[in-house]
Amino acid sequence: MTSQRALLLAIESSCDETAAAVVSQDRRVLSNIVASQTELHERFGGVVPEIASRAHVERMLPVVQAALDAAGATLADMAGIAVVTEPGLVGSLLVGLTTAKTLAMVLDVPLVAVNHLEAHLYACRLAEGRDVFPAVGFVVSGGHTNLYDCRSVVEYELLGTTIDDAAGEAFDKVAAILGLGYPGGPSIAAAAHTGDPRAYSFPRTFLHDDQPRFSFSGLKTAVLYEVRGTPGSHRPAAPLTPQRVADIAASFQAAVVDVLVGKCRQAIDHLGHPRLCVGGGVAANSLLRTELQKMTNNRGVELIVAPPEYCTDNAAMAGLGWELLERGQTVPLDLDVVPGLVRRR
Repeated sequence: MTSQRALLLAIESSCDETAAAVVSQDRRVLSNIVASQTELHERFGGVVPEIASRAHVERMLPVVQAALDAAGATLADMAGIAVVTEPGLVGSLLVGLTTAKTLAMVLDVPLVAVNHLEAHLYACRLAEGRDVFPAVGFVVSGGHTNLYDCRSVVEYELLGTTIDDAAGEAFDKVAAILGLGYPGGPSIAAAAHTGDPRAYSFPRTFLHDDQPRFSFSGLKTAVLYEVRGTPGSHRPAAPLTPQRVADIAASFQAAVVDVLVGKCRQAIDHLGHPRLCVGGGVAANSLLRTELQKMTNNRGVELIVAPPEYCTDNAAMAGLGWELLERGQTVPLDLDVVPGLVRRR
């Protein structure tokens, strides 16, 4: 270690959030700064990669400085630099990695590479302040719906993922179909509050399949046909009244949650781990949290859901870098990003 204070600067830029955090060696989050780009992408109904990467270039250094200031630290206090290098948008990842490489080289401190999805699960350990592994890990977000066998704090095996849309992506697309706001998760949840979740019988793909896989494209299409009418049908779709929007939103949300909870139940029964750790933006959904709690209570399994500030993309969760740094798992300065879901370990 090159610093007597033993602090780690963590950087996250995998998608559309520019984030930096300072984490102490005892895993205390001293600062966690996030610059959101929601306003830049809202009119497109989703993240535009080139806009995201350009915004990262503009915001990265001010965000890093803000994280240092909030922690009462300077770059000279850093024992290492952690940066998310996979998976994500290639241009966005490169901005973060270039920043991290430059700082590591100038400060002559180690560089550690963090997997964005593993960091979402590590957020549960960070929030709890104790070891939470082994556990079933579940990352459910705008870009990912993944189940993991988390054998230890640094051992994550992917069990299964979505074959098409991620859960969060489905929320965004259905919100657009219903004329609701972006991002779709909060707007669907708000509309569903006054809706009837049994009003429409939407499909629950793979719910009774024993394989750890997900699919939400068919559900999204079912909502589209309900709103706009089935192609080839001579019967027009019913008017999209506020109550109908609420009922469709509630029925859609219920279908998604049923599948997510069902697949977590299967993984728990298969692996026999004592905990379920959940992270990612969709983990902030209150219905999902409630139903997961019921399911885990019935099975005598501890549920740990990352707190809201760690569910959406942030750099504090990249405090996972401390686990890698302490194990000597540093990376060279010629490291490249891995935008796809590729396993190196």
